[in-house]
Amino acid sequence: MKKQTFTITAETGVHARPATLLVNKAGQYNSEVEVSYKGKKVNLKSIMGVMSLGIPKNAEIEVFAEGSDEEDAMNGVGEVIKEHLGQ
Repeated sequence: MKKQTFTITAETGVHARPATLLVNKAGQYNSEVEVSYKGKKVNLKSIMGVMSLGIPKNAEIEVFAEGSDEEDAMNGVGEVIKEHLGQ
């Protein structure tokens, strides 16, 4: 299992557009990909799950990937976060 922590620096936090980008990217992999915020963990392949977290600016999130392509999944999701949401 891979785990990485990110800080959301986008002014609007994780709103619909970047959440859709994350879900679409996570959906490209066979691995199970999840995101955790404030102790709640959801499937990163579910737009409703991601939106339910209400992740604001300056939030610290953890992304988990487990499966046959977990390394690629973590790298892909990490790129989307760094490009659109933070670091």
